[in-house]
Amino acid sequence: MLRCLGYSNVEIIPHRLFDAIPFLKYMIYTPTYHSLHHDEMNSNYCLFMPLFDALGNTLNENSWDAHRKNSLNSDKNGRVPDFVFLAHAVDLSSGMHAPFVSRSIAALPYCTRIYMLPFLPLSFLVMLIMWAKSKTFLISYYNLRGRLHQTWSVPRFGFQYFLPFAAEGINNHIEEAILRANRLGVKVISLAALNKNEALNGGGTLFVNKHPDLKVRVVHGNTLTAAVILNEIPQNMTQVFLTGATSKLGRAIALYLCRKRVRVLMLTLSTERFRNIQKEAPADCQKYLVQVTKYQAAQNCKTWIVGKWITPRQQNFAPSGAHFHQFVVPPILQFRRDCTYGDLAAMRLPDDVEGLGSCEYTMERGVVHACHAGGAVHALEGWTHHEVGAIDVDRIDLVWEAAMKHGLKPVSSAAR
Repeated sequence: MLRCLGYSNVEIIPHRLFDAIPFLKYMIYTPTYHSLHHDEMNSNYCLFMPLFDALGNTLNENSWDAHRKNSLNSDKNGRVPDFVFLAHAVDLSSGMHAPFVSRSIAALPYCTRIYMLPFLPLSFLVMLIMWAKSKTFLISYYNLRGRLHQTWSVPRFGFQYFLPFAAEGINNHIEEAILRANRLGVKVISLAALNKNEALNGGGTLFVNKHPDLKVRVVHGNTLTAAVILNEIPQNMTQVFLTGATSKLGRAIALYLCRKRVRVLMLTLSTERFRNIQKEAPADCQKYLVQVTKYQAAQNCKTWIVGKWITPRQQNFAPSGAHFHQFVVPPILQFRRDCTYGDLAAMRLPDDVEGLGSCEYTMERGVVHACHAGGAVHALEGWTHHEVGAIDVDRIDLVWEAAMKHGLKPVSSAAR
């Protein structure tokens, strides 16, 4: 584990730990210690325990000063990123899919690996420690056209976002990350997955309203997510079935499609929320939005857009040959062999991206979630507005064209 940490190039061990327990610095091998071995080549040979370098008189005399500098002054001495993607852990297993845990595992798309299961109790213990006392931390980074892009992680796991008593603490972590990015001079920070949950913070609106003088642009990236999903749908489509229909993404997809004269079967039990969305559509397009309350209503519809997790039993209502587009995390189970399933909304970064050493969740290396790509496009374009709250349907095509212009590519086999 310590060897993996040393190769991670991310200094997470605080120097005050060595100040409190001096002997520990001879027992714990850090990324700083490893980097000095490569920089000067004539010291720090023992890449698992500095004690043996000290005994053999090959310990670099700058080891502790360098570690103190990297640990205590990282914000001042590090290169300031232009763009930050603020993520969070999904579950205990995927929480181990990080470069500082294992670079070799992180270099491959996440999947459940049997040999990692014995480490789940350790992952659970780390989760508890992070819950009790931890701050947002760096996960990975890459360079794109001279700009440094970083992924930071809120020290929370997916299930914690559904605990009512945890909401305030999560929002505090997100707010602190935004303010830190603002102090550093970051241009754009994009909120991932549940960090932009509508019930949690209004898709980022809470922070923008609370801090009106922010220089960093806060982005949820959902405009590009909507564009990716919409560009998967064949242009000759006349009817779709939409779950999660009144969510932020569901609303935007429904309004966009009805303008194209596509009939949208919106699955929702809330007539009030359906009516509010329907009123946003042009008067001559409102008839294309239809409220349905049961999955049986889509028995003859071969295009399902899934924005809310559905069970195998619910999938059975789709006709043979149906295709499931989806914007739900985690992705739905591919239960129907007589149907096809789309990928999660994602895009491949431009070919000139540099320094990609790890994969983002289940994506291939070089592929990122569409909301991540949306934030990157926001930074590349130099847009100065916040993208929070409801999706501006009028900007969907604009954001898609900007992504294409910068060399990003859709990865779904269904993209038209």
